Order: sequence, then structure tokens, then C-alpha cells
Amino acid sequence: MQAHLSLSGSVSCHQRVLEPGMRSVVRHAGLPSADTRGSQRRAFLGARLSPAGARPARSSRPLRMVTRAAEDGEGRSVDGMAKAMGGAQVKKNMILVVGATGTLGRQVVRRALDEGYEVRCTVRPRQNPADFLRDWGATTVKADLNDPSSLPAALVGIHTVIDCSTARPEEPTNKIDWEGKVALIQTAQAMGIQRFVFYSIQNCEKHPEVPLMLIKNRTEEFLRKSGLNFTIFRLCGFMQAIIGNYAVPILEDKQVWGTSDQTKTAYLDTTDVARMTLASLRSEATVGETLTLAGPDAYTVEEVIEMCEKYAGADADVTKVPVWLLRLTRNLLRGFQWARDAADRLAFVEVLAAKDKIDAPMEQTYEKLGIDPSSVTTLDSYLSEYYSSILKKLKEVGAESRQTDFYV
Repeated sequence: MQAHLSLSGSVSCHQRVLEPGMRSVVRHAGLPSADTRGSQRRAFLGARLSPAGARPARSSRPLRMVTRAAEDGEGRSVDGMAKAMGGAQVKKNMILVVGATGTLGRQVVRRALDEGYEVRCTVRPRQNPADFLRDWGATTVKADLNDPSSLPAALVGIHTVIDCSTARPEEPTNKIDWEGKVALIQTAQAMGIQRFVFYSIQNCEKHPEVPLMLIKNRTEEFLRKSGLNFTIFRLCGFMQAIIGNYAVPILEDKQVWGTSDQTKTAYLDTTDVARMTLASLRSEATVGETLTLAGPDAYTVEEVIEMCEKYAGADADVTKVPVWLLRLTRNLLRGFQWARDAADRLAFVEVLAAKDKIDAPMEQTYEKLGIDPSSVTTLDSYLSEYYSSILKKLKEVGAESRQTDFYV
């Protein structure tokens, strides 16, 4: 039985496609290869990364083609759904946000709605549905990167896909960030999506020993060969991550974990990432581009903690962990199958050990996006506003800071 999928942006039941048992084709670096006998846009599914991410491995259960058995509520295949759309023109303001409930995804949704876009969000079936997205004015559709057959119906009538998704801590990174992304990209090709935005990690090509960075780099390559009008944003770090890691623990007089490295990261507010993302949709100059989004300044962990201490009016209980110890811990964990996910997450220590500055010049990016550099939030102003807000709320409820002898 043939799977009706064309990766050139249209669907045809007459095109030659992979049979379900056909061997996955993987290049030297593990990238999914294009079919060299036809258009380079026709890609194969089934390439899978090993748990350690160091080299590709063939999956024992290759991914099914996205369009096989993928049906909407009326039992139509992707081919049928695409044909049902016929010559109907898709409105340019129709956006699908994947990963809409995450730290970045929700900011993209809010910004898009504020700018007048019609926003559809994929949500997983869960006990606590994402009601806040509907309260804001977005529509939701059940879809899951773990289930490729759930994706096609979510893309019907969509002009632009913005992929903000990533695996949760309890999920295998490979399943979501590789297999799920490949399925999403191929579905976008089949459904004729006009723009595709993907978020990656700065310097991902330099660290193949870090599983997520390896996956991001390979997904970038897969997207570039897809034939889609794409924009890739490489991110350095989110300011929001500092709140949970440092700002809140310092307020609560809890231990703060740091490292002895001097790696500097240019953190960016997710609201600015969302603003730049929507700006890219208005610029043809961003099509086919890979742009790094970096904050105005870069800081070491030690400098970030000092800034938090200043605005919290408190001293942090900092425990510094040597980079060599983290590397040793990671190597030990890799020896146990049950601990490999933890080992993979510790792999980011290799980035710290490299002592690279996680930053990039932004002048040309600002120009392409039409962004005023002075409008971008600095980490200093972000933390100042956060602490002013949280300390005011603590004062209103009569809470006491455990770090000091005064009421706030």
C-alpha cells in the first residue's frame, strides 16, 4: 500500500513513495538522506538517533509515513484533506503554534494575537486543558508529536507553522525533538504550508556530543532540504530560566547551584523572542535564513547570581560544582541504561567546558527584522522589574523574607 505524500508541498496519489518496510537511508553524519533518484525534497522517515546521540542507529520500529492512516474526523487521509481544500486560498494570517503552552510558545501566541493573527494551537490530551489559550482568543486542536497521524488535521487551512515544542524532562528527547519534528516537517510539506519557523540552539553544530544539540543540528539540515520556506532561529538562553534557577531560590533562602566555569550567555526575554519571530513573518529577507537571537549582553553564572543578590537584597547560598565533576558524573551515568536521560541532560557540561561565549552579533538581524536595538530588554532591567513586582506582592500579603530581618 502506497503512502500518498509529496514533499514538494503538494499531495499526489500517483507519486512513488517509500514502502513501510524499506530501509532507512542515513548519511555519514546520520542525516536523513533525500531520494537522489528524484526530487531532493522527498525525504525518508525512519532515521533514529541512539540514546547517547553520538551516532545514528536504525530504529527497530521505523516511523510510519505521516500520511499512512492519518485521517481527520471524517476518515479522510492527508491526500483527501489536501484535495478537499482544493483551490481555496489560505489566509496569510493563519498561524499554527506547536508547543503553545511552553515558556516561549505562550509568548508567541500572545504576540501573534495582539498583532491580529488567527492563532491555532496544538495541545495534548490532558487532565488540565490549556484553557488560558482559548481565554486569550486562540483556538486549540488536539495533536501530539508522539502520534504523527494526529498532525495533518491540525495543519488544514494553516499558512504558517511556528514550532516552539521540545521534549519534557520525563520524555525521551529523541522521540519528540527528532522523530516528532521530522513528522511535523513532512506533514507541513504534504499540506503545502507556506512558512515554517523552527527554534534551534546557538553553536549546535559545534557540540555533537550533546544529544539535544546534535538533534537540533540535524533537524536544521532536514528542514533546509525540505523545500519549505523556513526561518531558523538559534537561541542562546532565556531570561525566564534564571527565575527558577537563581532568583526564586535566593528569595527563599535555598541553595543555589553554580559552576566554576566562565562561560558567558546572552540571555533574551521570551517576549522579545516572540516579537522578533512575528517580525520575521513580515520580512521576505528572513526566508531561508538561519538567525541567532542573542540578548544585549552576555553574563557568567556568577554575574547572574550577583545581580539577583543585588535586587533581592539578600545573599545567595551558592554551591559551586566544578565542571570536571559534572563531566565525571555524566560519564558514570552513561554506563546505566536507566540513567541515560539524566546523562544526556548533563551533556551540556561539554558546552561549559568548551568555554565558548554563547552570544552573537545582532546588528544585521535587527536590520532584517526591523527591530530597534534599544527596545530589547536587558537582563538588568528584567531582573529589576521582576524583583520589584514580586517584593511588592510579598509586602501586600504581609510575607517575611527569610533572608533578612525586615518585612517586605
